[in-house]
Amino acid sequence: MNRIKEILKEKGISQTWLAEKMDKSYPTINEYARNKRQPSLEDLFKIAEILSVDVKDLIQSTDNETNAK
Repeated sequence: MNRIKEILKEKGISQTWLAEKMDKSYPTINEYARNKRQPSLEDLFKIAEILSVDVKDLIQSTDNETNAK
């Protein structure tokens, strides 16, 4: 599972903007954000770079998510 959707929301960035920066289609980014499909490691690192976050922030659960399980 990834936290792409949460990071985008926190930063006020749209999936459309990320798709353009990644040179990917909106449906692909949307599938990543909804965890219907996982990005490759290469794409995960690229997303982290574009969003100025550590790649681990994209894949680690927050304390609230962990406690809810």
